[in-house]
Amino acid sequence: QVQLVESGGGLVQAGGSLRLSCAASGRSFSRHAMGWFRQAPGKEREFVAAISGSGSATSYPNSMKGRFTISRDNTKNTVYLQMNTLEPEDTAVYYCAAVFTTSGLTFFIAQSDYAYWGQGTQVTVSS
Repeated sequence: QVQLVESGGGLVQAGGSLRLSCAASGRSFSRHAMGWFRQAPGKEREFVAAISGSGSATSYPNSMKGRFTISRDNTKNTVYLQMNTLEPEDTAVYYCAAVFTTSGLTFFIAQSDYAYWGQGTQVTVSS
């Protein structure tokens, strides 16, 4: 079992930056691929970023490439999402997710791939 707690959300002006953190409690953090998803009011949850257990491989939707960066520190059991050049359209609740994998090089982009989810943290971008 893995418990995930997101933090770092808040209010930021368009063009600004935020760094979200996701702290994990549980065994074998490095054996879990991690992901970030977001859900805006009235919209379905969407994929934001993913990272393999080793941290060697990452994935982003085209809309996030160049603006968002996912990283992890396996010594701290924490995954991060650095968000730059934020836009009002980025306003959403951001969720951290984890799934066990035997491959340290594998990442996942589908919600259904993930077994564990955090409670979410609100990000609001003002125009």
